[in-house]
Amino acid sequence: MNHSVGNTGRLLAAGLRALLVLTLVCGVLYPLAVTGIAQLAFPGRANGSELRDADGRTVGSSLIGQTYLAGDAPDLRWFQPRPSNGLGANSANTRYDLLLSGATNRSGDNADLIGWVTDAKAAVVRDNSVAGHTVRPEDVPADAVTSSGSGLDPHISPEYARLQVHRVAARNGLPVARVDRLVAAHTDGRILGFVGEPRVNVLELNVALRELTGRQ
Repeated sequence: MNHSVGNTGRLLAAGLRALLVLTLVCGVLYPLAVTGIAQLAFPGRANGSELRDADGRTVGSSLIGQTYLAGDAPDLRWFQPRPSNGLGANSANTRYDLLLSGATNRSGDNADLIGWVTDAKAAVVRDNSVAGHTVRPEDVPADAVTSSGSGLDPHISPEYARLQVHRVAARNGLPVARVDRLVAAHTDGRILGFVGEPRVNVLELNVALRELTGRQ
Protein backbone atom coordinates (compact mmCIF):
# COMPACT_ATOMS: atom_id res chain seq x y z
CA MET A 1 0.00 0.00 0.00
CA ASN A 2 2.77 2.42 0.87
CA HIS A 3 4.59 1.46 -2.32
CA SER A 4 1.46 2.33 -4.34
CA VAL A 5 1.10 5.67 -2.60
CA GLY A 6 4.73 6.43 -3.31
CA ASN A 7 4.31 5.72 -7.02
CA THR A 8 1.25 7.91 -7.13
CA GLY A 9 3.15 10.74 -5.50
CA ARG A 10 6.01 10.44 -7.95
CA LEU A 11 3.59 10.42 -10.89
CA LEU A 12 1.85 13.53 -9.57
CA ALA A 13 5.18 15.28 -9.09
CA ALA A 14 6.29 14.32 -12.61
CA GLY A 15 2.99 15.53 -14.03
CA LEU A 16 3.30 18.83 -12.18
CA ARG A 17 6.84 19.34 -13.48
CA ALA A 18 5.66 18.61 -17.04
CA LEU A 19 2.81 21.09 -16.62
CA LEU A 20 5.16 23.79 -15.38
CA VAL A 21 7.67 23.18 -18.18
CA LEU A 22 4.99 23.18 -20.87
CA THR A 23 3.41 26.31 -19.39
CA LEU A 24 6.76 28.07 -19.41
CA VAL A 25 7.68 26.96 -22.93
CA CYS A 26 4.28 27.18 -24.66
CA GLY A 27 2.66 29.88 -22.57
CA VAL A 28 5.57 32.27 -22.02
CA LEU A 29 8.73 31.64 -24.04
CA TYR A 30 7.09 30.72 -27.36
CA PRO A 31 4.65 33.67 -27.43
CA LEU A 32 7.45 36.05 -26.47
CA ALA A 33 9.70 34.65 -29.20
CA VAL A 34 7.01 34.86 -31.87
CA THR A 35 6.04 38.38 -30.78
CA GLY A 36 9.66 39.51 -30.79
CA ILE A 37 10.36 38.07 -34.24
CA ALA A 38 7.17 39.62 -35.62
CA GLN A 39 8.05 43.03 -34.18
CA LEU A 40 11.53 42.86 -35.70
CA ALA A 41 10.62 41.41 -39.09
CA PHE A 42 7.09 42.75 -39.69
CA PRO A 43 6.36 45.55 -37.19
CA GLY A 44 3.56 47.09 -39.25
CA ARG A 45 1.67 43.84 -39.70
CA ALA A 46 2.32 42.76 -36.13
CA ASN A 47 0.66 45.95 -34.87
CA GLY A 48 -2.46 45.55 -36.99
CA SER A 49 -1.37 47.11 -40.32
CA GLU A 50 -2.30 50.54 -39.01
CA LEU A 51 -2.53 53.30 -41.58
CA ARG A 52 -1.52 56.84 -40.69
CA ASP A 53 -2.24 60.09 -42.45
CA ALA A 54 0.20 62.89 -43.23
CA ASP A 55 -0.22 64.24 -39.69
CA GLY A 56 0.77 60.91 -38.16
CA ARG A 57 -2.74 60.09 -36.91
CA THR A 58 -3.91 56.49 -37.09
CA VAL A 59 -6.92 56.43 -39.41
CA GLY A 60 -7.60 52.70 -39.39
CA SER A 61 -6.23 49.39 -40.56
CA SER A 62 -5.48 48.69 -44.20
CA LEU A 63 -6.96 45.22 -43.59
CA ILE A 64 -10.47 46.39 -42.59
CA GLY A 65 -12.86 48.42 -44.70
CA GLN A 66 -14.64 51.58 -43.62
CA THR A 67 -17.74 53.43 -44.69
CA TYR A 68 -17.88 57.13 -45.56
CA LEU A 69 -21.22 58.67 -44.69
CA ALA A 70 -22.88 62.06 -44.40
CA GLY A 71 -25.65 61.25 -41.97
CA ASP A 72 -27.26 58.06 -43.24
CA ALA A 73 -26.27 58.61 -46.87
CA PRO A 74 -22.93 58.02 -48.60
CA ASP A 75 -20.59 61.00 -48.43
CA LEU A 76 -19.99 61.38 -52.15
CA ARG A 77 -16.79 63.36 -51.72
CA TRP A 78 -15.07 60.06 -50.96
CA PHE A 79 -14.51 56.83 -52.81
CA GLN A 80 -17.06 54.33 -51.54
CA PRO A 81 -16.31 50.72 -50.49
CA ARG A 82 -18.30 47.60 -51.21
CA PRO A 83 -21.79 47.47 -49.69
CA SER A 84 -21.72 46.18 -46.13
CA ASN A 85 -23.77 46.35 -42.97
CA GLY A 86 -20.73 45.40 -40.94
CA LEU A 87 -18.75 48.62 -41.10
CA GLY A 88 -19.03 51.59 -38.81
CA ALA A 89 -19.46 55.10 -40.18
CA ASN A 90 -16.34 57.20 -40.61
CA SER A 91 -16.86 60.27 -42.75
CA ALA A 92 -13.98 62.04 -40.99
CA ASN A 93 -11.68 59.15 -41.88
CA THR A 94 -9.86 59.30 -38.55
CA ARG A 95 -11.27 56.22 -36.83
CA TYR A 96 -13.49 53.23 -37.45
CA ASP A 97 -16.14 51.44 -35.43
CA LEU A 98 -16.25 47.75 -36.22
CA LEU A 99 -19.74 46.36 -35.68
CA LEU A 100 -20.00 42.86 -37.11
CA SER A 101 -18.61 40.48 -39.69
CA GLY A 102 -20.51 38.07 -41.87
CA ALA A 103 -22.08 37.47 -45.25
CA THR A 104 -25.78 37.77 -46.13
CA ASN A 105 -25.82 34.00 -46.72
CA ARG A 106 -28.60 34.21 -49.30
CA SER A 107 -28.84 32.31 -52.57
CA GLY A 108 -28.60 34.00 -55.95
CA ASP A 109 -32.35 33.72 -56.55
CA ASN A 110 -33.34 35.08 -53.13
CA ALA A 111 -35.87 37.89 -53.54
CA ASP A 112 -34.31 40.06 -50.83
CA LEU A 113 -30.83 39.74 -52.34
CA ILE A 114 -32.12 40.53 -55.82
CA GLY A 115 -33.86 43.60 -54.43
CA TRP A 116 -30.72 44.78 -52.63
CA VAL A 117 -28.57 44.37 -55.73
CA THR A 118 -31.11 46.12 -57.93
CA ASP A 119 -31.40 49.06 -55.53
CA ALA A 120 -27.63 49.23 -55.09
CA LYS A 121 -27.05 49.32 -58.85
CA ALA A 122 -29.58 52.13 -59.27
CA ALA A 123 -27.87 54.08 -56.49
CA VAL A 124 -24.42 53.60 -58.03
CA VAL A 125 -25.68 54.83 -61.40
CA ARG A 126 -27.45 57.81 -59.80
CA ASP A 127 -24.64 58.84 -57.46
CA ASN A 128 -21.83 58.56 -60.00
CA SER A 129 -23.55 60.22 -62.97
CA VAL A 130 -22.44 63.84 -63.09
CA ALA A 131 -22.65 66.62 -65.64
CA GLY A 132 -21.02 65.44 -68.85
CA HIS A 133 -20.64 61.84 -67.65
CA THR A 134 -23.41 59.26 -67.33
CA VAL A 135 -22.83 55.83 -65.81
CA ARG A 136 -24.62 53.00 -67.60
CA PRO A 137 -26.10 50.10 -65.58
CA GLU A 138 -24.04 47.61 -67.57
CA ASP A 139 -20.85 49.41 -66.49
CA VAL A 140 -21.47 48.73 -62.78
CA PRO A 141 -19.14 45.92 -61.56
CA ALA A 142 -20.30 43.18 -59.22
CA ASP A 143 -18.33 44.43 -56.22
CA ALA A 144 -20.20 47.75 -56.37
CA VAL A 145 -23.48 46.03 -55.51
CA THR A 146 -22.48 42.98 -53.44
CA SER A 147 -20.66 42.59 -50.14
CA SER A 148 -17.73 40.27 -49.51
CA GLY A 149 -17.98 37.08 -47.49
CA SER A 150 -16.75 38.84 -44.35
CA GLY A 151 -18.44 42.15 -45.00
CA LEU A 152 -15.17 43.85 -44.03
CA ASP A 153 -13.33 43.83 -47.36
CA PRO A 154 -11.02 46.89 -47.53
CA HIS A 155 -10.60 46.64 -51.30
CA ILE A 156 -12.64 47.35 -54.40
CA SER A 157 -11.89 46.47 -57.99
CA PRO A 158 -10.05 48.98 -60.20
CA GLU A 159 -13.22 49.06 -62.33
CA TYR A 160 -15.33 50.25 -59.41
CA ALA A 161 -12.70 52.80 -58.39
CA ARG A 162 -12.53 54.22 -61.93
CA LEU A 163 -16.34 54.35 -62.10
CA GLN A 164 -16.25 56.77 -59.14
CA VAL A 165 -13.56 59.06 -60.54
CA HIS A 166 -15.83 61.61 -62.24
CA ARG A 167 -18.08 61.96 -59.20
CA VAL A 168 -15.13 62.33 -56.78
CA ALA A 169 -13.49 64.87 -59.07
CA ALA A 170 -16.70 66.91 -59.36
CA ARG A 171 -17.43 66.83 -55.62
CA ASN A 172 -13.91 67.94 -54.72
CA GLY A 173 -13.31 70.43 -57.52
CA LEU A 174 -10.44 68.39 -58.96
CA PRO A 175 -9.52 67.61 -62.57
CA VAL A 176 -10.74 64.17 -63.64
CA ALA A 177 -7.29 63.29 -64.95
CA ARG A 178 -5.73 64.03 -61.55
CA VAL A 179 -8.17 61.78 -59.71
CA ASP A 180 -7.72 59.09 -62.34
CA ARG A 181 -3.96 59.16 -61.75
CA LEU A 182 -4.59 58.89 -58.01
CA VAL A 183 -6.58 55.69 -58.57
CA ALA A 184 -3.87 54.29 -60.84
CA ALA A 185 -1.21 55.03 -58.23
CA HIS A 186 -3.18 53.09 -55.60
CA THR A 187 -4.05 50.09 -57.75
CA ASP A 188 -2.23 46.93 -56.70
CA GLY A 189 -1.72 44.11 -59.18
CA ARG A 190 -1.95 40.38 -58.64
CA ILE A 191 0.31 38.99 -55.92
CA LEU A 192 3.44 37.52 -57.55
CA GLY A 193 1.85 38.37 -60.87
CA PHE A 194 -0.76 35.61 -60.84
CA VAL A 195 -2.40 35.26 -57.40
CA GLY A 196 -5.72 37.02 -56.81
CA GLU A 197 -7.10 40.01 -58.71
CA PRO A 198 -6.01 43.65 -59.10
CA ARG A 199 -7.45 45.73 -56.26
CA VAL A 200 -7.63 49.19 -54.72
CA ASN A 201 -7.51 49.78 -50.97
CA VAL A 202 -10.29 52.30 -50.33
CA LEU A 203 -8.89 53.65 -47.07
CA GLU A 204 -5.45 54.25 -48.54
CA LEU A 205 -7.01 55.90 -51.59
CA ASN A 206 -9.19 58.21 -49.49
CA VAL A 207 -6.28 59.19 -47.25
CA ALA A 208 -4.37 60.20 -50.39
CA LEU A 209 -7.45 62.04 -51.66
CA ARG A 210 -7.76 64.00 -48.43
CA GLU A 211 -4.11 65.00 -48.61
CA LEU A 212 -4.63 66.07 -52.22
CA THR A 213 -7.70 68.17 -51.51
CA GLY A 214 -6.00 69.69 -48.46
CA ARG A 215 -3.34 71.12 -50.76
CA GLN A 216 -5.84 72.77 -53.05
